[in-house]
Amino acid sequence: MELGWLLWGTAVLLLLHVLMELSPSVNFALRIGFYCLLCVVSSALAAVACLLVNGGRTVKNMRIIRATVRTFKYFFGLRFEVKGLENFKVEGPAIIVSNHQSILDMMGLMELLPDDCVQVGKKELMYMGSVGLIMYLGGVIFINRKSTSSAKMVMSEVAKTMVAENVKVWVYPEGTRNCTGDLLPFKKGAFHIAVQAQVPVIPVVYSSFTSFYNPKTKLFTSGKIKVEVLPPIETKGMTSDDVTDLTDRCFSTMRETLFRLSGHPS
Repeated sequence: MELGWLLWGTAVLLLLHVLMELSPSVNFALRIGFYCLLCVVSSALAAVACLLVNGGRTVKNMRIIRATVRTFKYFFGLRFEVKGLENFKVEGPAIIVSNHQSILDMMGLMELLPDDCVQVGKKELMYMGSVGLIMYLGGVIFINRKSTSSAKMVMSEVAKTMVAENVKVWVYPEGTRNCTGDLLPFKKGAFHIAVQAQVPVIPVVYSSFTSFYNPKTKLFTSGKIKVEVLPPIETKGMTSDDVTDLTDRCFSTMRETLFRLSGHPS
């Protein structure tokens, strides 16, 4: 009986391997399925570790989460080439902004996440089972994107909390995933926070994923991701009247860097 199960299991694995080699759609579906399963299982295990070590919701849990997620890249053959980490070494809190491409961004985020840094995410993520639980335990700040007044209130509280607790806040200013190889226009919330709190903005740029990951063409292979942490942009002395210029300046700098890292003409 055991030999029969072993033979059946081997046959299924061989069939899946052949299908992955022959069909990009099957390869994509299986890889995404495995990634989602990995997220769910590792989140559940990490949540237990966070509760045992730190007792509840705290940014300190990000160290456990970071160590867990950093192992994911080995399963998918992804390599990160990171430059400019010294630019995270600013005194006090800061706003970190980066481009947002896909569900794989979590791996890139945890590859260089500094200590005492929390993220801003949409409220719906909090209800995603063990994944939502681990985000909550890690101190992620959830906002209701459908309510403008609610989002503004949260952003104001973020500014106060950031200064009071001396933490950095990581925001995706595009507001949604964008796997086109370019940037979407930036929303101004993160830059309002930076000006309100008078803290620097640190841009982070990841090269385009399109050479190895593209949901439209069902492409998902191994690949290299170049990441660059750009010098901080100071906001001391700025007022709300400067937010638009600050946003545009950051967008322009990050877009040029994205094209350079991706090897695309600007």
